[in-house]
Amino acid sequence: MMRVIWIMVFAGFILTTDIQGQTDGFWLGIIAGEPTGFSAKKWMTPSKAVDGALAWSFIGDPAFHLHADYLGHANKWFDEFEGRLHFYYGLGGRFKLEGDGGGEKHKDGDDVRLGLRIPLGLTYLFADVPLDAFIEIVPVMDFFPETELGANAGIGVRYHLR
Repeated sequence: MMRVIWIMVFAGFILTTDIQGQTDGFWLGIIAGEPTGFSAKKWMTPSKAVDGALAWSFIGDPAFHLHADYLGHANKWFDEFEGRLHFYYGLGGRFKLEGDGGGEKHKDGDDVRLGLRIPLGLTYLFADVPLDAFIEIVPVMDFFPETELGANAGIGVRYHLR
């Protein structure tokens, strides 16, 4: 029953939202991959945005993952999509709190990781519905508690809330 209610609420949003000016307002959705969870985006200008995720990491020991990125968007290479497909790039940070899975890594209490993110991706703004879909790959350099290189990658969808 609850699923039917959520579908009706979501369909109501889609049918009643004005999608003029898609690069404004607040977007909320999901991201799947590494990490998996909730994704949000706030456009600052038609080419600049801030995004973030509140998610869960499944690689290694389970971990809570929080990140925020400042993004620039370019669509000059995708003119055939009338500006709706954007390449994006940016810089951000992440906080990762690893759970105690009993592994060797947590003997000294080094379960908090802080790092730098460099997101690269594609986002598509749908013309007829207030949705965007994205795919990204993100090199990550953790600098606390030790320097370590890694990567995140994900796909997702967000809804334009206004």
